[in-house]
Amino acid sequence: MERVKLGGSEVEVSRICLGTMTFGNQTDEAVAHAQMDAALEVGMTFMDCAEMYPVNPVRRETVGLSEEIIGRWLGRTGQRNRVEVATKITGPSQMVRDGAPFDGATVTACIEQSLRRLQTDRIDLYQLHWPVRGSYGFRQNWAFDPSNQDKAATLVHMQDVLEALSAAERAGKIRAVGLSNESAWGLTRWCDVADRIGAPRMASIQNEYSPLYRLYDTDLAETAVNEDVTLLSYSPLAAGLLTGKYADDAMPEGSRAAVDKASGGLGNLGGRKTRRGIKAASAYGQLAAEHGWDVIHMVIAWQLTRPFKVVPIIGATTTGQLQHLIAGLDRELPDELRRGIERLHKAFPLPY
Repeated sequence: MERVKLGGSEVEVSRICLGTMTFGNQTDEAVAHAQMDAALEVGMTFMDCAEMYPVNPVRRETVGLSEEIIGRWLGRTGQRNRVEVATKITGPSQMVRDGAPFDGATVTACIEQSLRRLQTDRIDLYQLHWPVRGSYGFRQNWAFDPSNQDKAATLVHMQDVLEALSAAERAGKIRAVGLSNESAWGLTRWCDVADRIGAPRMASIQNEYSPLYRLYDTDLAETAVNEDVTLLSYSPLAAGLLTGKYADDAMPEGSRAAVDKASGGLGNLGGRKTRRGIKAASAYGQLAAEHGWDVIHMVIAWQLTRPFKVVPIIGATTTGQLQHLIAGLDRELPDELRRGIERLHKAFPLPY
């Protein structure tokens, strides 16, 4: 598999990343280990995690479990030098640290905790899961209100966190740093503060990106290109909506929506499963079929045509699903199909 560098860092990763957020919940440990084996076999060496994983739902008692599962795989296989491990510190969340925001001291402590759970001496990419000042991610864009932000306090916070990240990098505990669920303004300021104090610059930004959710395409894309930051795109299949399995209000057993609903959630894929979203997903499925493509393979191939650096994160509940994803990773998207995707984007802009 092709390899790329994350932003301006020296960290080289596989062109596709394996997501692990279901490890320990929908995906048990044996299957999780089988998935990592399968990924490594095809050269997919980049694996993304977070201290709060697994999700769907997030539970206090399972915080850190996905990292532990990866750690046990690393310990069992001895493959640490063949893979790149990314993880994240959680932003304010009632399930983690009782909602307290992170500061430099918290970052330092959480890096140590992640290292212990991962059974490693270094983290290749350490990310800030979402900003302490709030985010428009997770469908919050519909009512986003930045009016209560304090610029001066935000810049002080950024310096404090970057100093902690810089110390961790000097100690060899992390190799590169990144953001997640950030805005163009936030990304710019993190880079500015890093430059001012001589701290590591952000190498990546992990935001949601799919044919159904393209908020990244404008201001953030411009910022990332100019600051040399790589997009790690999560939910490239819109949490499974683009697979077509939720058509006609279906709720397949064991699916993300079904598990969420059974756990007391809404079962709407984090706000993605709307009538407009289902209609748009159906249109993309039809487009793929007309060109003889599997819609899953079409969507991942499309991501690799974007005019900015991007590494899609693919995740699967089962090894079979992962093998199906892997089977289409070497296909290049024809121009005619790419133009069809752009036509549908204009017909179904931000359908959820």
